[in-house]
Amino acid sequence: MRMHSHALLVLLFCSLLVLVGPANAEPSPDPTYKDCHPGDKAALLAVKAALGEPYLLSGWIPDRPCCDWNGVSCDHFTGRVVSLAVFQDANITGTIPSALAGLPHLQDLTLRHLPLLSGPIPPAIGKLSNLSSLRISWTAVSGPVPSFLGALKKLTFLEPSFNSLTGAIPASLGAIPNQSGINLSRNRLTGAIPMFLSKSADQVYLWLSHNNLMGPLPAGFAAVNFTHFDLSRNALTGDASGLFGRGKELQYMDLSRNDFNFALSAVVLPEQIYTVDLSHIAIHGIIPAQVASAANLNFFNVSYNRLCGRVPTGGNMARFDLYSFQHNKCLCGAPLPPCKK
Repeated sequence: MRMHSHALLVLLFCSLLVLVGPANAEPSPDPTYKDCHPGDKAALLAVKAALGEPYLLSGWIPDRPCCDWNGVSCDHFTGRVVSLAVFQDANITGTIPSALAGLPHLQDLTLRHLPLLSGPIPPAIGKLSNLSSLRISWTAVSGPVPSFLGALKKLTFLEPSFNSLTGAIPASLGAIPNQSGINLSRNRLTGAIPMFLSKSADQVYLWLSHNNLMGPLPAGFAAVNFTHFDLSRNALTGDASGLFGRGKELQYMDLSRNDFNFALSAVVLPEQIYTVDLSHIAIHGIIPAQVASAANLNFFNVSYNRLCGRVPTGGNMARFDLYSFQHNKCLCGAPLPPCKK
């Protein structure tokens, strides 16, 4: 019994040594930085000052770790600021701060739902060479889409939407490799669409709706693997049928309220497509019978065109009502009036 108690004491002592460790042992380094780089903190405080010290950023104070500040994310190993999001504050005024250039490791910048943020997109944004995502939307930002954005080679997603941007889309955007999406919708852009996204890989998104763009589409768009494509409410012209085709990954297509002119008869819908809006343009011909067998198609609108012939029947055609086909040259058959014999 005494030997058993002695063995138990030895075992407990050894366990304590393992837990406590040697007296001179140094603690293991913690790879997670509690504060960001001093230069990044200074830049963030300058951004706060430039935006008028808003209440939204009231927690940005020097004696608190800036990696814990609202809207700020840091790299856990370097402590450098890699993401900044300032959004949903109707009281923030001024222009986009040039102090953002002091965040050289920034990868994701979001300025969203800031209706009093105004002025142009500053050259400071062009200095953020590590930027992969840029969202400036629902603001009063104006001026042109800067050509210097084309120098941001790591940029994969660009979204300056719902602003007051004017002028032409710069051709320099075509120099950006590996882009997955561009959203310039709801601005006041004019001119022709330049060729861009040709260096992109799979699953490309393009939204340019509600602008004043005109002219034909770049011929090279037929070779881009678009997934979502919305050019609605512009003044674009020409043949857009090359955007369709068997084997493409296109899922969402909205060309409505433009001046496109092509024959719908020869269009082949991609297998995965679920939305097609070709209303209020100038397409002609007949509706392809394939529409009835497109299993994923949930929205189809070809109203206000110059189509003729019988509306296809069977399959999924019951999903589409009169609204989808009305105001054409000579379409007939349910849900429209019967065809004349």
